[in-house]
Amino acid sequence: MKVTVAKSAGFCFGVKRAVEQCYEQAASGRVPIYTFGPIIHNEQVVEDLEKKGVHVIHDEAELETIHEGTVIIRSHGVPRSVYETIQRKGLTLVDATCPFVRKIHRIVEEKTREGYDLIIIGSPKHPEVQGICGWAEGPVHVIETEEEAIAFVQHAEKSASKGSSDAEGCRTGTDRNMPEEPMNRRLCIVSQTTFNYKKFNNLVEILSELRYDNRDVLNTICNATEERQTEARELAARSDAMIVIGGRHSSNTQKLVDICKRECDRTFYIQKLDDLDIRLLPSGGCLGITAGASTPNNLIEEVSKRCQN
Repeated sequence: MKVTVAKSAGFCFGVKRAVEQCYEQAASGRVPIYTFGPIIHNEQVVEDLEKKGVHVIHDEAELETIHEGTVIIRSHGVPRSVYETIQRKGLTLVDATCPFVRKIHRIVEEKTREGYDLIIIGSPKHPEVQGICGWAEGPVHVIETEEEAIAFVQHAEKSASKGSSDAEGCRTGTDRNMPEEPMNRRLCIVSQTTFNYKKFNNLVEILSELRYDNRDVLNTICNATEERQTEARELAARSDAMIVIGGRHSSNTQKLVDICKRECDRTFYIQKLDDLDIRLLPSGGCLGITAGASTPNNLIEEVSKRCQN
């Protein structure tokens, strides 16, 4: 069997940077050390850091119980309120937010301050999107599916009812995701950095029917995500089987699985080497391997060697 590993598989720039910062802090000898949320969506990396003394804080309530030490902001970013709490409590702050995500925070803060309505295209449950919501200074609408986008546009056209802002940030779901009336004449659309590129364009096309005089559509999907998805699609199309490696909470990994399945019926998703069942793979032909942005290179190499052997 010919085994081909995607060139873009594995840690992206933002994830590599965040993980390196965590290990640097662990090696510094300063304790205690915490990350706000898992530093990346990879359980093996998080468990290894835990063994080295880097503990996970899961929410702001838990952060309030911390009185000393270093808090590392995860690569996905966090709401502004988390920074304010860290500073108020006098904790040491290490910001490992991906620079591409941080750029979206600045855009959202600026645009909403200027009075723009804001739509984030992405998953409302994803920590990156929740972090982006926390930098808005006005109503935020999160849209993930075509059904939500169509419902949003229809509601705006009918002007039938008014939505109410969520005090905690995002307004999501078909019953809470509707624009306030009357609508502002300016709209800004941004995207979760790991969102599916084609799906983003489809949703933007639907939302283009909204009646705004000024519409800023900013494709904030990072280049690494776009490249990874394109390469996965092309590799799956010419492979007899595909393996996608990544954490179960990794949004970009799940999108790779969806993309590969559309091109190759025999697509297998695994989190670690033990999940790989060689018996399910074809005995000949071409096997493609790709991996999410939170997958360590050593795991990709182990899977590749196992398949070759």
